[in-house]
Amino acid sequence: MTQFKQLSFWSDAEPLECVTRTPEAPNVVTFSFQSPSGALFNHDPGQFVTLELPAPGGPLYRTYTISSAPSRPTALTITVKAQDGSTGTRWMLDNLHKGMRIRASGPAGKFSIVHHPADKYLFISAGSGITPMVAMTTWLYDSGREPDIVFINCARRPSEIILRDRIELMASRIVGIDLKWVVEEPDPFRPWTGYRGIFNQIMLGLIAQDYLEREVFCCGAEPFMRAVREALAGLGFDMDRYHQESFTAEPAHAEDVPEDVVPDEQNQAEIAFALSGITAKCKETDSILAAAKAVGLVIPSGCAMGICGTCKVRKTEGQVHMVHNGGITDEDVEDGYILACCSKPLGRVSVEA
Repeated sequence: MTQFKQLSFWSDAEPLECVTRTPEAPNVVTFSFQSPSGALFNHDPGQFVTLELPAPGGPLYRTYTISSAPSRPTALTITVKAQDGSTGTRWMLDNLHKGMRIRASGPAGKFSIVHHPADKYLFISAGSGITPMVAMTTWLYDSGREPDIVFINCARRPSEIILRDRIELMASRIVGIDLKWVVEEPDPFRPWTGYRGIFNQIMLGLIAQDYLEREVFCCGAEPFMRAVREALAGLGFDMDRYHQESFTAEPAHAEDVPEDVVPDEQNQAEIAFALSGITAKCKETDSILAAAKAVGLVIPSGCAMGICGTCKVRKTEGQVHMVHNGGITDEDVEDGYILACCSKPLGRVSVEA
């Protein structure tokens, strides 16, 4: 008689084990992970995880979008691109191989169609911003229903389109994925018959004539997303139906401090790290994270922009000026949590770190 193992779901208390690595494009690799216990993965398509990378000189914390969908729960994949000057991603490409285990936290993030269901979607991305779009498209594809997706990705050259084979395979199996590539220039000696140039309003009108009826998700570098926002706004799009994900966003949300109180570089502050028993003196304009690093304490952090939530700690005393980009929920703030990377002490503050 066949025995079935009781299902369980992965939590970040358990490390991830690398089981495969797949080259995708120049300096781009997809890493597939499984849980050593055999637990399944459950997350919203479009969410991210923060990896603790055991690099020389101390751990590095890097945040990556999950490129797999929860409809395929036996593995979790991330697709990473090493940019010029990158340290964490370059370490992964050079050192992370099958059988290695690393710690991770998450999943987290609200950039997902789960929170904005619609009949028709428009996914616009550039470069590695394609990863959450692939995850969301895969989830809709696996549902068995016919989706209605216009999928636009912009890259410098066709050879640099990330996860191209994966998304083209899905688009070849159903008619509900209208796939469009936009490149700045073709590869040498390889004819290109798709769109060429910088994405603009004219291209948008040609590619998705019914864009006003669609829920738009956008991901890429901030200059790219700004251009997309301006193009849509200029065409009369309802921007309440526009959603974006980026790790280079400008601060958007101020919490935990009256509007007329701001950090002053001339004022001194004091931070008590309760669990470590260390007290640090700093300026009000120094972040909790920077003050911790100055006295040798390690608070795990990823984006350092108030987006990923990796550096969340509980504040037990005092007041901070926190400006974040959605990396912490209102419920967490009410429970006393702050993000160390974007919280600045006003006077004496005590945190559980």
